Amino acid sequence: MPQPPVAAEEPEARPDIPPSPLVPQNATARVGLLLPLSGTHAAIGQALLHASELALFDAATDDFALIVRDTGGTPEGAARAAEEALAAGAQLILGPVFAGSVTAVAPLARDAGVHVVAFSTDRSVAGDGIFIMGFVPNSQVERVVGYASAQGLGRFAALVPNSAYGQTIVVALEEAARRFGASVAQVEYYDPAATDVSGSVARLVNYDARVAALAAERAELEARQDEASRQALARLNRYHTLGDIGFDAILLPEGGARLRAIAPLLPYYDVDPEQVRLLGTALWEDPDLGSEPALVGGWFAAPDPGPWQAFQERYESVYGTTPPRIASLAYDATALAAVLARNGVPDFSDDALMQSNGFAGIDGVFRFLPDGTAERGLALLEVRPDGLAVIDPAPTTFEERLF
Repeated sequence: MPQPPVAAEEPEARPDIPPSPLVPQNATARVGLLLPLSGTHAAIGQALLHASELALFDAATDDFALIVRDTGGTPEGAARAAEEALAAGAQLILGPVFAGSVTAVAPLARDAGVHVVAFSTDRSVAGDGIFIMGFVPNSQVERVVGYASAQGLGRFAALVPNSAYGQTIVVALEEAARRFGASVAQVEYYDPAATDVSGSVARLVNYDARVAALAAERAELEARQDEASRQALARLNRYHTLGDIGFDAILLPEGGARLRAIAPLLPYYDVDPEQVRLLGTALWEDPDLGSEPALVGGWFAAPDPGPWQAFQERYESVYGTTPPRIASLAYDATALAAVLARNGVPDFSDDALMQSNGFAGIDGVFRFLPDGTAERGLALLEVRPDGLAVIDPAPTTFEERLF
């Protein structure tokens, strides 16, 4: 299995990285790299370029050329950059970053018979020679649902934004539940632009009905006026609601401030964290998440953090800045291209890009599927007060059992 090197060792001394674009005169492999090096997103583009340079240093041979072109962060700029890269002999295109830019580049690349490995997370732009390195939610949902099912959780709920992303999450949850013999008991959508989603949370957990059930039980016990009823009534004083909530786990596919705003609403509406497990996606990849008590004990699927941390340290030692999380995609894509060109006869065909064994990168093992998305081997992490902990390691090959 071809395996691009992973920057997982101790940070090394600053390498003598040649300026980009690196185009040796004798290059037999020419790869275009389309990035927003100017405009609003120039900082991201520069960081991705640095990550690609590190991959060149690690994986490329002297006959590998990286043809860097600026997209300006716009679809029009991306189309122009693609034309320039193709005119310079690009046999594979890496990038661009944004879905609109990928859409603009796709017909040009297809007409030239050149594949594209883009950094987008939008699966709608993938397919027919366009592969996306970005993390799509399907594999994350499948991984966390598979692990939760193995721990005995069989009834799932989801609180999702009323958007294309939210609908994708629900479809992935339903597919994962079917695969693992579980069920989707409840789904509640909320307006992604809303500042208050408490109503959606209350409906998800059937709060009003459970409050009414408690009131009815109290009234019945009060009417009996016997000692056993009085003791039962005293015990009910500890509760705000009554009755089974209807599920064992809630999927919250949000991150950042939105996740931190939603999580405390669950205990407020009487969701017992001892009875209902919170589940997330790679958007939970925040080491400070445990500062929100409601999220402690939650599970989510993401790449093993170790290789990324090592890459981050190395990047900082070379460039003096902290890389954005997306930088790993540029490193892995460039290393992948370099590996497929190592034998002196570059092979960027469908068969080479979609080989079943896949590749190993900073974000773990991955392989491209016929629909153009990347399937990934993910770890299972738990939120703890002092950070994130891997509780089920990522597979190192696709032959390993993932759940």
